[in-house]
Amino acid sequence: MARPPLRVGLVGSGFMGRAHALAFGMAGRVFDLPLEPVLELLADANATIAAAAAERLGFRRASGDWRQLVADPAVDLVAIAAPNVLHKPVALAALAAGKPVYCEKPLAATLNDARDMAMAARAAKKVTLVGFNYLKNPVIALARDIIAKDEIGKVIGFRGIHAEDYMADPDAPFAFRHEPQGGGAFMDLGSHIVSMARYLIGDIAAIAAASVTVHESRPVKRGASARKTVTVDDQMHAVLRFASGVLGTIEASWITPGRKMQLAFEITGTKGSLSFTQERFNELKLYRMGRDAGREGYTTIAAGPEHPPYGEFIPAPGHQLGFNDLKVIEVKALIDALAGKSPAYPDFAEAAAVQAVIDAGLRAASERRWVTVEKI
Repeated sequence: MARPPLRVGLVGSGFMGRAHALAFGMAGRVFDLPLEPVLELLADANATIAAAAAERLGFRRASGDWRQLVADPAVDLVAIAAPNVLHKPVALAALAAGKPVYCEKPLAATLNDARDMAMAARAAKKVTLVGFNYLKNPVIALARDIIAKDEIGKVIGFRGIHAEDYMADPDAPFAFRHEPQGGGAFMDLGSHIVSMARYLIGDIAAIAAASVTVHESRPVKRGASARKTVTVDDQMHAVLRFASGVLGTIEASWITPGRKMQLAFEITGTKGSLSFTQERFNELKLYRMGRDAGREGYTTIAAGPEHPPYGEFIPAPGHQLGFNDLKVIEVKALIDALAGKSPAYPDFAEAAAVQAVIDAGLRAASERRWVTVEKI
């Protein structure tokens, strides 16, 4: 029996736009979905770029104007993979047109914008989902289950980090991420570990932080002598107080040589600990107290069919999922929400709550004090 179509309009065809297109194309081949994704329309900076990207990624049509995409009656869902500053206008226009929205992280360039988007989504009563796709890793769901079942006891500490090295070169060209609308390392990378901390531990009530801009200027383009001043953080260290009373730390850096994807955490409890890094993201390490002397240590749990939806991709444990597979799982969650099968998470409200932590952290670093995280 044919499934009803879900005609997708995608804004942006860069790294994350390509990931969206691949995920929509793959989801129906991996999962039994209630709706059939159709790559209907792609919009980009101009008609030439959009046409080339549409042909490459398999979209039926192309446009050089995202407004045309949002207004098109043949588009059922608006997916946003454009630069941060465009997230708000595209999303608000889509919601006003009565269309659900799938937006990349961070939700917006500022907390005010994120709050406006969350309020608009609530008023429109439309499904929204934000692309914190690392939350869709089966072993992250396993970690949450282990915590919920008291297997490591009462949680007493959280240490998180997201470090990469794609800005480690001081002569890497100035880009939108080096301006306030890009947000710096704490917004770009820190938002991922903040979202994970909230998912695993709960609300963050207050934050203290310190930041540094190591490379204070960058060339306007590769090899140019002219340089622009960088006004955002290269690295941020923060202390968190969760609403539950748990203390934690978070570090974000895009200038750490050798680190390609160190999205990692350690969670300590009264009876054990959990350890994870995205650099080995098909593994979760679990430590339980009470073993015999000489037999202590972490147990490495390899992802397998026992950790849904791993088995939909691979029937054998240890064969490993990849980055784009997490995006496929995210698209499945989106489509299930659109069909009314399950709530969307993280939606605009949750992503705005993440943004509130980022905003509080940036203010804490600037003002050198503890800052209470705004409730969304």
